[in-house]
Amino acid sequence: MAMSSPRRISLKEPTLIALETLRSHKLRSFLTLLGVILSVSTLLVVVSLIEGTNRYISNRVANFGANVFLIHQYPIVTSLEEFVKLQRRNKKITWEDFEYLRDNMTTAKAVGVEVRRQGIVKFGNESLEDINIRGVTANIGEMDVEEPATGRYISDGDNEHHSEIALIGNDVIKRFFTGVDPIGKSVLVDGRPFEIVGTAKEVGSTLGQSQDAFVYIPIETYRKIYGTQDSLSVNVQSVSPRMMENAKDEARALMRARRHLNPKEDDTFGFLEPSSLMDLWNNLTGTLASSSIGIVSVFMVIGGIVIMNIMLASVTERTREIGVRKSLGATRSDILYQFMIESSVMSAIGGVAGVLFAVLIAFVVGHVAPVPMSVPVTWAVGSVFLSAAVGIFFGVYPAYRASKLDPIEALRFEA
Repeated sequence: MAMSSPRRISLKEPTLIALETLRSHKLRSFLTLLGVILSVSTLLVVVSLIEGTNRYISNRVANFGANVFLIHQYPIVTSLEEFVKLQRRNKKITWEDFEYLRDNMTTAKAVGVEVRRQGIVKFGNESLEDINIRGVTANIGEMDVEEPATGRYISDGDNEHHSEIALIGNDVIKRFFTGVDPIGKSVLVDGRPFEIVGTAKEVGSTLGQSQDAFVYIPIETYRKIYGTQDSLSVNVQSVSPRMMENAKDEARALMRARRHLNPKEDDTFGFLEPSSLMDLWNNLTGTLASSSIGIVSVFMVIGGIVIMNIMLASVTERTREIGVRKSLGATRSDILYQFMIESSVMSAIGGVAGVLFAVLIAFVVGHVAPVPMSVPVTWAVGSVFLSAAVGIFFGVYPAYRASKLDPIEALRFEA
């Protein structure tokens, strides 16, 4: 006696029925899938925002140059109480600290120093306020993200001779030298004439704040004009990415030895590095991600419950159809799978609509705001599968109710 082959479940018919139901009752279908659409779009918008801002912060904020970390008077401070405590304890970073690190570090490719203050730049009868005046050693140009577009950077000779020369940022160029070559001309920096020897490439803005409002001058010239009381920033470039932690450990050991700190005492200085900034940022975005998961879960449950109610109503409306199908040989499993597939297809369509809505939002935000946003493909595909899974889960009970109907009673049913 030949064994009958197992019945194959057709996906085509339940899928077409689900699509026809959505087409026939457009408003009801939209309201049915609204929870799924909102949950998927919320999830994807948040993921896109987090990934976009992570790239933005990594490239524009936590970027000090290739394999570079900074030594400051203070570490990253997140509370006023901590800052007040550090003010009493942490000493300024001095020129002698810089020279000690420069002369003793073995894991560093370069050790440079810079110092900053706000100043006024004038040219003719025009002036620019709140310009960042930066005194730098020549090797900062080899590790900094700002590069000359024309002319040159500060040189060792400029520092040796305390030269009054400057590399200017794009904001200064646009204000004073639109359509004019500024090389060789002089601007007044806090009332003193500086000859322009270079112009920097445009950096743009970060979080709405221009990064091109600066003037670089030799640090020895800076110290001659403004004095030696400002705390410095020591820039350390390790020999390779793998040596970053070793270079940081060596710099910490040298600074602690120079300041005669015993093993139980805290550092009296701070490190600023890309990883620490990204850790701080990830802690902030982690809270946003956790909140979004809660919102998405609520929307998904609501959407699933609505889909379940609609499927229960559909079972009632199609009771006679179920009776006919059973009388023609359809099994309980056939009916069960049919309704579960309809429910999952309906929910998956809501997921696709949510993805499209999220893509639209990401497109608009990406063109209006400086933060890059794009919906990750893996998350989009995963969201559709998640939506389908929600449809299956909440479609089990209506499908079970449909499969349990007695065919004779179902044929007698009057809608």
